[in-house]
Amino acid sequence: MERRIWRTGIAMVAAGLAAALGVTPAYAATETVVHSASGAVKWSAEDLRSAIPMDRLVASPKVSPTEVARGLETVVQPSAFPTSGATWTGGGAVVTTAGRVFFTLGANKASCSGDAVTSANQSVVITAGHCVKYQGAWHTDWIFVPAYNNGAAPYGQWSAKSTLSTPQWVQSEDMNYDVGAAVVNQLNGQSLGQVVGGQGIAFNQARNQNMYTFGYPAAAPYDGTKLVYCSGSTFTDFLLTRDHAMNCGMTGGSSGGPWFLQFDEQTGRGLQASVNSFGYTFLPGYMFGPYFGTDVQTLYNTAQAL
Repeated sequence: MERRIWRTGIAMVAAGLAAALGVTPAYAATETVVHSASGAVKWSAEDLRSAIPMDRLVASPKVSPTEVARGLETVVQPSAFPTSGATWTGGGAVVTTAGRVFFTLGANKASCSGDAVTSANQSVVITAGHCVKYQGAWHTDWIFVPAYNNGAAPYGQWSAKSTLSTPQWVQSEDMNYDVGAAVVNQLNGQSLGQVVGGQGIAFNQARNQNMYTFGYPAAAPYDGTKLVYCSGSTFTDFLLTRDHAMNCGMTGGSSGGPWFLQFDEQTGRGLQASVNSFGYTFLPGYMFGPYFGTDVQTLYNTAQAL
């Protein structure tokens, strides 16, 4: 991502020092915040192509070096994937569960990435916190386009009826908790999971494992038309956050794309355990994603119950 959330390195360091000195408050876990979205909305193909990567519209993040709260290791395995309406290409399930996110931020039409996950309501999309709310304002006209293809929406445009984020992101935009979710409306009488399936999701997992990450980067050298991935070993950020880190050169627009544990290249299935969140301008070629601890688990449970 190129803002690198992707902003300037100086701003990132200043934010980290402020956090270390106690300027940025550390909030205790509270209830997940739910925002009622604007309902059905239709974007034109040109609007989809011209949306600005969210990363270009954000300023300096707030961070705190504290460890994310952890509970019992929990995995929600994906349910059986339906075949109705879902075309399985050579890329496997991730081709249909991953997609681009579009929304209005002020006067700008902006974009991120997201992923459909298995859920009780078959309607949950996981993305980054800054892809649902930023600087006190919830984004409007929010839609998810699975398997996005250069302005085309082969599985439709799924508008959000609710968007959610962790209390730490809502209250202080703490990068350790930069996770968001959307509960999307049905389309043509079907739920999202019935059409494209859903990936598994995992919480409170061991750190520093091999992972895959996907997204739709839209800033140079990419143009937002293709699903891009990185894979390899991960480590824990030792600078300003406690995020996962990976060698990855994806740019703005990939924010919110899924990170997978136990990803199978043959089936395109895995267990989502993070999202693309930010990068440091002074450390190019690395992507960072928040740890899925108990607060993100609460976020997911709240979303699947709506």
